Amino acid sequence: MSEPYPARAAEREDKRSFLQRLAELIHPGPDSAAQLMASLAEAEDNQIINAESRLMIEGVIRMADMTAGDVMVAAPRMDLLHIEDPVDLLLNQVIDTAHSRFPVYEGERENIIGILLAKDLLKLQRAPELNIRALLRPAVFVPESKGLNDLLRQFRDNRNHLAMVIDEYGRTAGLITIEDVLEQIVGEIEDEFDISDDAGDIFGLPDRSFRVNGNTSIERVSEAFGVNLKLARQRSDGHDFDTLGGLIAHEMGHVPHRGEAFELAGLRFVVLHTRAGVVRWFKVSAMSNGSSA
Repeated sequence: MSEPYPARAAEREDKRSFLQRLAELIHPGPDSAAQLMASLAEAEDNQIINAESRLMIEGVIRMADMTAGDVMVAAPRMDLLHIEDPVDLLLNQVIDTAHSRFPVYEGERENIIGILLAKDLLKLQRAPELNIRALLRPAVFVPESKGLNDLLRQFRDNRNHLAMVIDEYGRTAGLITIEDVLEQIVGEIEDEFDISDDAGDIFGLPDRSFRVNGNTSIERVSEAFGVNLKLARQRSDGHDFDTLGGLIAHEMGHVPHRGEAFELAGLRFVVLHTRAGVVRWFKVSAMSNGSSA
């Protein structure tokens, strides 16, 4: 007797997940993650999946063996707010770093008492009598050994986007955000600093400082700020550089971290944003006794 509902049978078959269908195409099944990676590459070559899908699946596979400690922002590089700082200073820090969430500490930097959402500072405009403490959200703490799969599930279930990472002794080791985790799957996520190359490289800020792309040529920066960065160099080792980021990194003697500052030719360069070991954006301002832009 024939199947009375052939359409429903086909519908049930179509409900197989993508990974289930892919597994049926790979025979015999892979015995290791490396073999699975090779099978995915073969599936892409055979046009079963596209390159973007392969990269995402590979990201999921790699993430299974990664922990919070692998991708966290280390404690020395964290942008923190002090609970006792005046509101104007807090606002300046929020604007300069352009994050949406900030750990807040009291006394020592180790003593994280909560998380402040940048948007919550807007509430002070309506109710100046509010205390900053009243705006704090509870901080979530996770161990360095926390698996990224479990952490992503925790972020989703608890609707938290940031967690403090602690080491085996209970000390603050760093912080991790949901963006840090998702980037392991989908790659780097564009943010407010990711401006296309043809959109410009020097932008004025409200405090009369400037945001300058690290790839901006030294000649352009020198011309814009009325200085000669090449002549003002503190090192004379014969190295020549074309970009601002390359020059500053060489003068400092190491890859700059976010928040680090360097002074040259009457200008103060503060690292705003780094990616893959390269400074993407600097905040540049004239020193009190230096040249102005």
